Amino acid sequence: MTSGGYDPKQYPQGGQPGGYGQDPYGQQQPGYGQQQPGYGQQPGYGQQQPPAYGQQPAYGQGDPYGQQQPAYGQNPYGQQQPGYGQDPYGQQQGFGGVLPADLGTRFGARFIDGLIVGIPLGIVNFFLPTGITSAIIVSALMAIAMVGYNVAMEVTQGATVGKKLLGLRVVAPGGAPNLTPEQSIKRNAFLIPQIIYCVGSLVTLGLWIYIAITINQDPNKQGWHDKFAGGTQVVKG
Repeated sequence: MTSGGYDPKQYPQGGQPGGYGQDPYGQQQPGYGQQQPGYGQQPGYGQQQPPAYGQQPAYGQGDPYGQQQPAYGQNPYGQQQPGYGQDPYGQQQGFGGVLPADLGTRFGARFIDGLIVGIPLGIVNFFLPTGITSAIIVSALMAIAMVGYNVAMEVTQGATVGKKLLGLRVVAPGGAPNLTPEQSIKRNAFLIPQIIYCVGSLVTLGLWIYIAITINQDPNKQGWHDKFAGGTQVVKG
């Protein structure tokens, strides 16, 4: 061992500890002519460089952090956008983009119409002699008056008085504003059995229940009588 602490046996190649190109802590240092990556160095060929702060990626390039960019017209949050004519809140649209009337409102309108027709007939019945004959006559008049009233109002006004008061109207198949007489007669035909005293009223009551069930189950709120008329619909507005 020589003076100064240098031992040629320990370093047979004559090198000093931590010589050029060697890391005294065991890590390989870049040799002469090799570029050491420093701050702001550009990535090698074929590598994608993330954009600088505040810079947008070029058109057609994906997200440099691996996120897929939404295409034109797609919702970036993955939710399906409602199409034209659809309600974003899940309600079924009627003809012309309006909402179909619910069951309760429709029966409320029918009740008002029943009073409009029934009160005058009740006054007539008051002056008729009591007996089965008078009851048969009033029952037949009631059926005829109700059908005539509904047909006349739907064909000429697009709605009865009761429907107008509750903000409803009847549209023809395809969204036409007024029904034809044939279409209106078909959708009110369930009232005709009332012409027959007592039995007819029971038949009409059964048809009322069936219509209510079909209205409640149909997504467009079209009852059996609406479909029988070719596809009429009671809507709001």
